Amino acid sequence: MNYWVLALTFLSVNLDFFFILLFLLKEYRFNQVLLGYWLGILILMTSSFLVGKTLATFLPEWALGILGILPIYMALHDDDDNGMQKHSVHAPVVTVLITYLSVCAGCNLAIFLPVLAGESWVQFGITLGFISILTIIVVWLIREIAEIPAVTRVVNRFGEPLMKVCYVLIGCYVFWDSGLIHQLISWI
Repeated sequence: MNYWVLALTFLSVNLDFFFILLFLLKEYRFNQVLLGYWLGILILMTSSFLVGKTLATFLPEWALGILGILPIYMALHDDDDNGMQKHSVHAPVVTVLITYLSVCAGCNLAIFLPVLAGESWVQFGITLGFISILTIIVVWLIREIAEIPAVTRVVNRFGEPLMKVCYVLIGCYVFWDSGLIHQLISWI
């Protein structure tokens, strides 16, 4: 697993939720937000991995490269799911978890599926550990920078285009890493 691609995937797929984390961290304790967010990430990544493993059973690795179209589609598809949704759940951890799943499920599944499809169980365990560390770092950093107005303005202005560029790069990486491009060239 390429950890740079994994980090880029994690950051780009969660970029829109980072704004929501700003609000959640102002409303709930750090540990509550971190736990709810981390549980949501584990659920979505495990789902992506299991679907990818199932597909890999029936398809050759290069054919799974076609899944690279999903991140590119997400980059070109406009969605209006960036707003924070209110829930009637009283437990802060559950509120953060449900908010994360409702806002990010489709995007995370579509982006992480092609990235995780070729991983072994051991690699996936290492990936979960790596993403868990990134999650802690990100939530801590967001808590620290939440008070800096200039950072918020820049991210509000350039966050969406940057996220779309990252999605396209991830899709191209999946095409290349899976062997799809090499297979298509060999047919020519």
